[in-house]
Amino acid sequence: MVYEIRTYRLKNGAIPAYLKVVEEEGIAIQKRHLGELVGYFFSEIGPINEIVHIWAFPGLDDREARRARLMADPAWQDFLPKIRDLIEVADNKIMKPAAFSPAGGSRPV
Repeated sequence: MVYEIRTYRLKNGAIPAYLKVVEEEGIAIQKRHLGELVGYFFSEIGPINEIVHIWAFPGLDDREARRARLMADPAWQDFLPKIRDLIEVADNKIMKPAAFSPAGGSRPV
């Protein structure tokens, strides 16, 4: 299992607008293609104006195929402009759980 952690720094004050449009339109499209949403968060303390969402995939090949299907979906392409201008910086990480992790770790090769 691998986890994709996407972190977006939004423009000042944009969190309510971003969350509204994602809740009303975007998340359903993402779930249809990406599958397992682990969590969707916004910052309360610490770095401000931050959104973090975490997706779980059986492996990198599965993630790549699912992301390709998402990007090819016309509904997703119509949705992207609604959030694009709200995001200032995007960061993406792929994480693997440790063997002792409750998130289903595996031993390193």
